Amino acid sequence: MNAWGCDPHSGGVKIPAAVKQRTEHRIRSYAEAKYAGKFTRLGIRFQGVFCYIDAYTEPVEPPASLFLVVDETREQYLERLRSTPLHLCRIRYFGDEDQWSMAFYTYSNNKYEPCIFDNGSFHGTPEEAFESSAVYLQD
Repeated sequence: MNAWGCDPHSGGVKIPAAVKQRTEHRIRSYAEAKYAGKFTRLGIRFQGVFCYIDAYTEPVEPPASLFLVVDETREQYLERLRSTPLHLCRIRYFGDEDQWSMAFYTYSNNKYEPCIFDNGSFHGTPEEAFESSAVYLQD
């Protein structure tokens, strides 16, 4: 709960089709302008009150010795990594396209954890959510 008695990480409003379209466009435009070359494609999907943002990246070339211990070819290994999404975040819609809440994907426990935006608030824009979670796209 925050100071006003409203939990930004529960509830929400089902996302209308037009909002989905605009939100996806906003996220893609922002990501391509600020993080071009850091991902090969984005996976943006909507379910109920949520928008999930994933990125796909080009894997680092593995050492040849790796294939002495894994049961797949180099090509299979690279394709598996290319096809595995890098979960960035999940944003929750409340009816205002500029005031979403965010949950950051934590790989330490494999789930989305509620968090605040870099602006210090529990609410922010889809672009701010991408920016906060783009830490996973850094070299």
